Amino acid sequence: MVQRLSHLFLRTLREDPVDAEVASHKLLVRAGYIRRAAPGVYTWLPLGLKVLGKIETIVREEMNAIGAQEVHFPALLPREPYQATNRWDEYGDNLFRLKDRKGADMLLAPTHEEMFTLLVKDLYSSYKDLPVYLYQIQTKYRDEARPRAGLLRGREFIMKDSYSFNVDDQGLDEAYQAHRAAYIRIFERLGLEIEIVQAQSGAMGGSRSEEFLHPTPIGEDTFVRSEGGYAANVEAVTTVAPEPVDASNTPAASVLDTPDSPTIEILVQQSNALHPRPEGPWTAADTLKNVIVAVTLPDGSRQLVAIGLPGDRAVDMGRLEANVGALLGVGGEVEVEAATEEDLKKFPQLVKGYIGPGLSLDHKFLGVESATGIPYYLDPRVVEGSAWITGANEDQKHVYNLVAGRDFEADGIIEACEVREGDPAPDGSGPLIAARGIEMGHIFALGRKYAEALGLKVLDQNGKLQTVTMGSYGVGVTRALAAIAEGNHDDRGLIWPRNLAPADVHLVVTGKGAEVLEGAEKLVAELEAAGLDIMFDDRPKVSPGVKFGDAELLGVPTILVVGRGFADGKIEIKDRRSGQAREVALDEAVAEILAEVGR
Repeated sequence: MVQRLSHLFLRTLREDPVDAEVASHKLLVRAGYIRRAAPGVYTWLPLGLKVLGKIETIVREEMNAIGAQEVHFPALLPREPYQATNRWDEYGDNLFRLKDRKGADMLLAPTHEEMFTLLVKDLYSSYKDLPVYLYQIQTKYRDEARPRAGLLRGREFIMKDSYSFNVDDQGLDEAYQAHRAAYIRIFERLGLEIEIVQAQSGAMGGSRSEEFLHPTPIGEDTFVRSEGGYAANVEAVTTVAPEPVDASNTPAASVLDTPDSPTIEILVQQSNALHPRPEGPWTAADTLKNVIVAVTLPDGSRQLVAIGLPGDRAVDMGRLEANVGALLGVGGEVEVEAATEEDLKKFPQLVKGYIGPGLSLDHKFLGVESATGIPYYLDPRVVEGSAWITGANEDQKHVYNLVAGRDFEADGIIEACEVREGDPAPDGSGPLIAARGIEMGHIFALGRKYAEALGLKVLDQNGKLQTVTMGSYGVGVTRALAAIAEGNHDDRGLIWPRNLAPADVHLVVTGKGAEVLEGAEKLVAELEAAGLDIMFDDRPKVSPGVKFGDAELLGVPTILVVGRGFADGKIEIKDRRSGQAREVALDEAVAEILAEVGR
């Protein structure tokens, strides 16, 4: 196939788009692969579709190789299936909702668990029909509050989502492992480095999930790993808690004056100045910080929550969002932010800068009822018997030698603290090292959540109805394209991996005269006959500088130049990635080019 730039629907740009933050966004727009239609929504142009199609082909081949079968659902769906699984509410503002002309609620699907489940329920009724793996490559929608980074976080995107249906948990595990292996092969073929990490299941539910992260400094996900092989998204890291402490010799708690000490830093200074201890100076690690946050639940209501954690640590809002919903007994995604002044004014017991434990309705603090009804959760490091300096729920006062379990209790333990480099890995494999990455894929052992909600059952060998167990497996196809562009470019433009490029070679004509163009046309025909895809810059009245600039911007891995050497029977072959160029004889050009592209 020959793509002639004189006819190709393409306009390249010399300047970066004003809204572009990352290299992939800048270059994909400048090179004419995509165009912005709305915030987080993009139009795909011919070159972009060619690369996208090659990525989809790799995904299809690997899914077909494990016996998965392709289907295709609509993106516009009715409310009822999502209402049955509670996800109509649990998705909150991230779900695109609309009404048809008759007033019926509809949605633009963020994922299709419900529809796959109902399809299998409609067609299958016996254990003999299972297992079955089904997948689709389909457009998804998510009403992102702040779409950014081009294709990396959009409101409309293409995903491959697949689902496994099995009679028992052993079958689910086999399906999970088959998809996991297929994903490893997909990302190897795409040339993407991947770190497989433990993850939270979130609104999807299920007993187990793993993310496939592409390490990159621009990644939105923070993950940690150890040299011993542990890897997890920070939201899924569990704290290595200290052993309980024997507090039998710890003095009784006492409330002391700590004037003008609303911060941990000042509290430590005042404690060492006014209340020094013989065993050494107080540090932030000796203090118990109590942070009030506001949680917006899926139904839009607002719930205050208090978190108690060591004073030398900070709350990680991402980890808190991932874990607080389960403790509050709500499903779906929640949003967390620091409590506002208006929030705090509703509870006069909350003395800003001096907040202590004892906020729950069920617990007293120092024998005093200071309950607010605000749930109080502790970091795992606050173990039974550990002694702390913390707020006394009185202005200008803190309590010393306050012992967990003896003097105060909590409503539960929560993983909400920041994870730091050097923290021990939960499996004992060494200190943690932090990195950032882009989530390229996510696999879930869903279990029976959706099958139970939607009544997917089959008859087993004994003629008894059994609820089917499911797995869900997603790959971000458009996100993969952006990540590949992000990792394959230089300051002049894109540099596509050869198996994904929109053409095998990019031929540039720079010489003048009809004989040069005729020679280029002859070479193009020979290359096409040899089975190559050629991008042919045959544009008249375009300078060699512009042609070379576009060739480097578009990123085809091999550039051919038919120019000043043509009169001597030579052309130039240039490798886009290395920049190395060499001249070859025209009568040997086809063989040399085929060798260059690996044919």
